Amino acid sequence: MSAAATVVDDGKIRCGWGESSQLYRDYHDQEWGRPLHGDDALFERMCLEAFQSGLSWITILRKRPAFRAAFDGFAIDRVAEYTEADAERLLSDPGIVRNRAKIEASIANARVARDLDPGLDDLLWSFAPPARPRPRQLSDVPATTPESVALAKELKKRGFRFVGPTTAYALMQATGMVNDHLADCWVDVRG
Repeated sequence: MSAAATVVDDGKIRCGWGESSQLYRDYHDQEWGRPLHGDDALFERMCLEAFQSGLSWITILRKRPAFRAAFDGFAIDRVAEYTEADAERLLSDPGIVRNRAKIEASIANARVARDLDPGLDDLLWSFAPPARPRPRQLSDVPATTPESVALAKELKKRGFRFVGPTTAYALMQATGMVNDHLADCWVDVRG
């Protein structure tokens, strides 16, 4: 990722990382940092952030259509009913990241999410920090925050797996709980 915002062929200033491919540009412009709600939608992002751990995000973006097909659109109620046969099916699917621990964590996390009351959306968004000034450069963006540490601790306490403080912060960024678009970036996610 670049340290600053950049201007490219369409004349828009973007966070530098959003320019390395068209897939990144589309994700940056249309999704990343925009407030996202809904238990299943947030469950999908939670799973994808966990699968990304140790890999580049572009790998996950490229595989996202296959992930959605393999995980029944990340419908919590459906994934929560997966059996060992489903885990084996996922492990043999070349379209996704075939990591047993991450697959099993996604299934286990669906079971925890299914049983939450009032729900995953309410739980995750309860950790959203107050708005703050947008970062001037990428080096101003933290890897974790007190809120992401607290969120990861609460998720672990409830039985979620593969959502540590760094993954929790990436989830917060991706779903608009924080706005880490650089100050010069054209994307304005204020709601």
